[in-house]
Amino acid sequence: MEPDLFTAAAEERQATDPSSSPLAVRMRPRTLDEVFGQKHLLKQGSPLRRLVGEGAGGPAGASSVILWGPPGTGKTTLAYVVSQATQKRFVELSAITAGVKEVRAVIEGARRASGGYGKETVLFLDEIHRFSKAQQDSLLPAVENRWVTLIAATTENPYFSIISPLLSRSLLLTLESLTDDDLRGLLHRALTEERGLGGAVTLPQDAEDHLLRIAGGDARRALTALEAAAGAAIAKGEEEITLETVEETVDRAAVKYDRDGDQHYDVASALIKSIRGSDVDAALHYLARMIEAGEDPRFIARRLMISASEDIGLADPTALPTAVAAAQAVAMIGFPEAALTLSHATIALALAPKSNAATLAITAARADVQKGLAGAVPAHLRDGHYKGAAKLGHAQGYVYPHDVPGGIAAQQYAPDEVHGRQYYTPTRYGAEARYADVVEKVRERLNGQG
Repeated sequence: MEPDLFTAAAEERQATDPSSSPLAVRMRPRTLDEVFGQKHLLKQGSPLRRLVGEGAGGPAGASSVILWGPPGTGKTTLAYVVSQATQKRFVELSAITAGVKEVRAVIEGARRASGGYGKETVLFLDEIHRFSKAQQDSLLPAVENRWVTLIAATTENPYFSIISPLLSRSLLLTLESLTDDDLRGLLHRALTEERGLGGAVTLPQDAEDHLLRIAGGDARRALTALEAAAGAAIAKGEEEITLETVEETVDRAAVKYDRDGDQHYDVASALIKSIRGSDVDAALHYLARMIEAGEDPRFIARRLMISASEDIGLADPTALPTAVAAAQAVAMIGFPEAALTLSHATIALALAPKSNAATLAITAARADVQKGLAGAVPAHLRDGHYKGAAKLGHAQGYVYPHDVPGGIAAQQYAPDEVHGRQYYTPTRYGAEARYADVVEKVRERLNGQG
């Protein structure tokens, strides 16, 4: 089987009838200069520029490139641009549907093309993280012998999802979500250029803003929504894509939410305060508003992690691990699936018992330090692992807690200036009730009363 035949047929159909391809495909950049976003990868002299033969030093030496970033940030686009700029064959496979058999067929086709008529091949492998270790191993000979230029795309952390031998032979490029300005430029180009909509319709500000919210930094999503809305407007004989038309075609009401203004902070504040107040339904409402407005899921996850320590603490020691796990999952999977993870964490935090004791404790301790109550470390607690420490009295008289029954040694730990001050006052809520009993007994033992 020669997978490139399908690619060639698709390209020929697009060349003869461009309108047969989706708008996102038609607007795919043809050069690096046409790419929106990823400015950190596109500056002059960057590895990506050198990969296509631009700048001093010529093509970069890597025989494999790994593109890591959220959906719709241009991974497929960059692979296509590299193939066009270097005039190489472009073969695209998805790890979701392809296996070792298909990969070997591409590699064999690349070897024939290279030997037969000197044409090198770019193999773009999407979703490489879905390949098993054995499947990824099958790529190594082609990479090492440079039979193909492998460009692999992943939405998951490559240090966890890609085998070390392949990673060490690759140029790793991290892509970022497109900004609103990037997407705005992309929409304007799609509206005006002949390969796009060719000026058939216009897009007023409110409709454009809604498209940006829907896109959430995803170029493919933005162009797909624009194409659907433009088609609906043209079908109705309208020359303008109204907000109502956008709402009808994407089946999503406009959410009043300015990610750079007061609404951003107001809704985020309401989410956290609803969690703090244990109103799970209100919390889910504000979470839904943030998601529908295109809020960065990583921002939401960070707020949940803060809430877990600030408002729950030791009343439920599982709250912070739950929030951290949610943040890690969000970073790995992105939207739309990340909405499920954020819902999971929000519900868990809203229904957890609450305590701000950890927050009050560190606030009080920091306040004392800021007042200058930061005296010398007691001599018996100082480091004694160096010559001359004993002469200075350092570490002398220290009682090793593991040598004492109960594991608590009655000795002074805090500097004189704050000795006896109590910062942590546990509540009797949830699991912290146990800590309330423990801390009372521990303090008695430390003072030699137990």
